[in-house]
Amino acid sequence: MQIEVKCSCGAENCPEWAIVELQGVVEVQPSHRDGIQNLEIGRLCRPSSEEKYTLTIGYHELSGTKVTLKKPLAVLKKVKRTDDGDHGDGSSSGKVELDVVGVIRHKILFKTRPKALISKPPEPAVKERASSTSSKN
Repeated sequence: MQIEVKCSCGAENCPEWAIVELQGVVEVQPSHRDGIQNLEIGRLCRPSSEEKYTLTIGYHELSGTKVTLKKPLAVLKKVKRTDDGDHGDGSSSGKVELDVVGVIRHKILFKTRPKALISKPPEPAVKERASSTSSKN
């Protein structure tokens, strides 16, 4: 079977994607096991113009760097096209095409152990302001 690969956005205009590579396991809480689509895992930041990144997941912070891949990867989406022709048995033939959604040229590599974050309790002044603004309304 021949599968056709198409790029509708143009070779130079394909969106850039990146891979996030972690050492270890990210476990999902039991309450989220049924639906992890669109689940926010953490916050990815680039604090300066350098190629260094931080990933904060809960009370853990990871430090990583941007690495160029030796060979770029294509992100593909499977598209099934149907012909209008009838094959005699009532079924129509389906042609499979792959559409290029993006190109991955870099990965953000987190290869060190996470640093534990200690958060301080919120200041009481913030709570007072919030309660005073709600009483004015």
